[in-house]
Amino acid sequence: MRAQPFYYFLILSGILTFGAWACNNSSSEGAEEASTAQADTTAAVTHTYTLTPFSESAQFSDASIEKMTFKNGKFDFTLGGTSYKLGEQTSDAPQKMCANSGEGQHIHLIVDTEPYAAKYTSSFDYQIPDGAHYVLAFLSRSYHESIKTDKAHKAVKANVTNNAFTSVEPVSGPMLFYSRPKGTYVGKEQTDKVMLDFYLVNVQLGEDYKVKVEINAEQTMMLDKWEPYYIEGLPMGDNKIKLTLVNKEGNAVDVPNNPVERVFTLQADPVE
Repeated sequence: MRAQPFYYFLILSGILTFGAWACNNSSSEGAEEASTAQADTTAAVTHTYTLTPFSESAQFSDASIEKMTFKNGKFDFTLGGTSYKLGEQTSDAPQKMCANSGEGQHIHLIVDTEPYAAKYTSSFDYQIPDGAHYVLAFLSRSYHESIKTDKAHKAVKANVTNNAFTSVEPVSGPMLFYSRPKGTYVGKEQTDKVMLDFYLVNVQLGEDYKVKVEINAEQTMMLDKWEPYYIEGLPMGDNKIKLTLVNKEGNAVDVPNNPVERVFTLQADPVE
């Protein structure tokens, strides 16, 4: 009869030991789940971007595009003024600390929302599909900043057949065209500060109109002054910028090709 309590004691000890093991095992699983959730949270990195206006750039007050024609798959431009020359390096390029073209100053040609083509001569071959298109050409500094004057650009709505303008009329309403960033930027000198530049036609930024800038769908900024900006804080790899011309209520203006967006790439210094 005395062995019975001891028998019960062994059973009770087993129950308590199993319960303690089960509780400890459950806590371990909970800790693992919490660790995983925390890792997922920290993996979602949000970048912070800054936009800083350029310092004043070299001026070309007399630079102009006098004439633009397109026929037989070839553009011909007639330029005016004496201060601006295609193919020359812009005098303040070293101070700008951003991507610069070794081929010098050039024409930016934009068809609809396509990335611009940089052209270093006043005559060149080009292909445009048949149909109606919005065509913008403007004079650019060697570091790709546009010359923002009425004389330094041509903006038209053109009907194209067999790689020729069959009819042309000036763009009469407000329009926004995307210019930079574009393509691939390599190395610290090009990737630390990336230039944002766009072109406006028939619109002045201020109280009535602004440009909304969305960077990688993470950050939105409103610009009320037409000028180039340095973008800082971009990560390596692909980045996307979306530009929208908006009215005073912040709504997209109902004009062609609005909004417009572009994906570009940043790469670290190449491994030697």
